[in-house]
Amino acid sequence: MTSRQIGIPRPLVTAVAAAGFVLAWSSGFLIAAVGTVEVPATTLLVWRFAPLAVVLVALVAVTGAARGIAPRTLGRQALIGACAQLGYCAFVYAAIGAGIATGTTALIDAVQPLVVATLVGPLLGLRVRGAQWAGLALGAVGVVLVVRSQAGAADADPVAYLLPAAAMACLVAGTFLERRSSGRPSVLVTLTVHVVVTTVALVVAAVATGTLAPPADPAFWITTALAALVPTLGAYGLYWWLLERVGITALNALLFLVAPTTAAAGALLLGERITAVTLAGFVLCGAGVAVVLATEARRAATARAGDAVDTGPAADHPSPGADRREPAARAA
Repeated sequence: MTSRQIGIPRPLVTAVAAAGFVLAWSSGFLIAAVGTVEVPATTLLVWRFAPLAVVLVALVAVTGAARGIAPRTLGRQALIGACAQLGYCAFVYAAIGAGIATGTTALIDAVQPLVVATLVGPLLGLRVRGAQWAGLALGAVGVVLVVRSQAGAADADPVAYLLPAAAMACLVAGTFLERRSSGRPSVLVTLTVHVVVTTVALVVAAVATGTLAPPADPAFWITTALAALVPTLGAYGLYWWLLERVGITALNALLFLVAPTTAAAGALLLGERITAVTLAGFVLCGAGVAVVLATEARRAATARAGDAVDTGPAADHPSPGADRREPAARAA
């Protein structure tokens, strides 16, 4: 006789977590826009990460989570963090500070699965299919439409649109490095290394530019606390939890939902413009991402079917996170 677990249904928990992930990731762009109106981006970023670094280092020390991890593994995680967290956040904040709409910045970052699957794939020994090239082309056209629709209303110099592209490039570089790494520490250790590396670099930059001292305004500390808790701990923690629960293909689809969510919030809260051309660009980008994700899903299904044939019934029960070798992204 088997017992049934009584409680909240698993699909409901996953759906709530997915919605929370999209909102938490989107909040990073909005907090950057609101928090840098009166304060330099380096000041906000330093105090977003520095207190969090202290807390995380203390947790790792108390729990002994880093015990037995090779220095080489920690060094590789430091490099991944420098790309996927430091570089990503710095360029996102610079883009928004330059006047680029939050939704546009989020959209350019959201198409990174297209770039990873199509351009980085060959470097990882993955064959690129024609559908993936078509998806990349659709996504590129969509980005151009969105940028053109926003360029007239935004205060940003056209060259500034390279900043969110640089943020995306940092994510791609972090993805490539992660795919090439063998050892994977726990989420706590990974996040701690990334946050510490980011904090050290930001403190150096803030000292060099004279922007280290925080303002006395309580609103600043509320903003930094939200930035540390929601887009850093919340979005990043949900990212890894959902990665185990739904897999990277579905998670990349959720990442794309961040762009229209951010654009809608930016229009409501910040007065950013959304036009018919902007919406058309979002649709094209969505189509491009859908094509690539569908191709990736079919490839993963084919691989699992092949494993089932080769190994028998045991292959029907893959270990948790078996698809984590597919391209992954980082939180803002």
